[in-house]
Amino acid sequence: MARKSFLFTSESVSEGHPDKVCDRISDEVVDAFYREGAKEGLDPWGIRAACETMATTNRVIIAGESRGPKGVTVAAIQDLTRKAIKDIGYEQEGFHWANCNIEVLLHSQSADIAAGVDAKQPTNQEEGAGDQGIMFGYACNETPELMPAPIYYAHNILRDLALARKAKQGDAAKLGPDAKSQVTVRYENGKPVGVTQIVVSHQHIVEDLSSRQVREIIEPYVRAALPDTWISKDTVWHINPTGKFFIGGPDGDTGLTGRKIIVDTYGGAAPHGGGAFSGKDPTKVDRSAAYAARYLAKNVVASGIADRCTIQLSYAIGVAKPLSIYVDTYGTSKVDEAQIEKVLGEVMDLTPRGIRSHLDLNKPIYSRTSAYGHFGRPAEKDGGFSWEKTDLAAKIAKAVS
Repeated sequence: MARKSFLFTSESVSEGHPDKVCDRISDEVVDAFYREGAKEGLDPWGIRAACETMATTNRVIIAGESRGPKGVTVAAIQDLTRKAIKDIGYEQEGFHWANCNIEVLLHSQSADIAAGVDAKQPTNQEEGAGDQGIMFGYACNETPELMPAPIYYAHNILRDLALARKAKQGDAAKLGPDAKSQVTVRYENGKPVGVTQIVVSHQHIVEDLSSRQVREIIEPYVRAALPDTWISKDTVWHINPTGKFFIGGPDGDTGLTGRKIIVDTYGGAAPHGGGAFSGKDPTKVDRSAAYAARYLAKNVVASGIADRCTIQLSYAIGVAKPLSIYVDTYGTSKVDEAQIEKVLGEVMDLTPRGIRSHLDLNKPIYSRTSAYGHFGRPAEKDGGFSWEKTDLAAKIAKAVS
């Protein structure tokens, strides 16, 4: 039997965290391939981009494999990298958008991988998955966006602080881009009811700020991000617990693409598959099938047939259809889980091409996912976060009734 009363903790990191800087740059490259491909009239189904980024003191290295428009040149990638770093807010001596060294090492996609992924012509045989792997999606009814409460609120704290910092709202202008948050949520009878511990470590660009002064700046934003009754006199605060946090970002710690996968997903409240998301075009099922699994899990919960839902999908490289579909509703489902598995395979084509088509993923919509979570964000008019829609909920409910 599942525990009803417990503490659970999740963390988030800001867009200025070294790893998130790298995720942002990698996703900017993916977006550039789709954006420039559209300008050049290329078939978006044939575009490929797999981009890894490393950042350290005044240096960024971008490497990977690609296939697509000629307009995505080394100079173009260097330019979009500088713009991304500037937008994040880095203008410090050890990492500055204007003068950091940017090395671009992209090369053509492996012909062996392409042979397994591309649709076979002239028969138009279905394109296969870009790699083997397992992908998970999760949803629960703890928050309006059907996300686990700890990660949802950890993200909200840092996103609100980033907006205030960029808008130079009062003393928030004294904060730097690099930050981490952590929220410990207390559950009673299976429901989140309060916060016992709050951790925020936030870079500051005014060097002599004390931890107390940083708390005075950020506490109003933390309180506004959390439900009204969740912070009590017993809540313990840890704000810049090591003291000074002046040197931040890649100058303080080397960053790499794909190192914050639990921050990107469910904060540890649900399983994560073997792969990261950022820097990958949607032929890579590490990304697209994880989005599909979240989409289906969210629609299952939104349909009202379960309070919680984990979905696992598995794939083999070069093989189109998923090898398995697994559903776990943790005893909260009103119908048999095997029936849900059958229905999910019917309401959505879970081949790589089917996922890309259903969720309309062949677009420059990825850089916005690189910080504050790939899930739990509203679907956007241009197709961003399309996997957060609940347009299948009624169909699923009817199919299992």
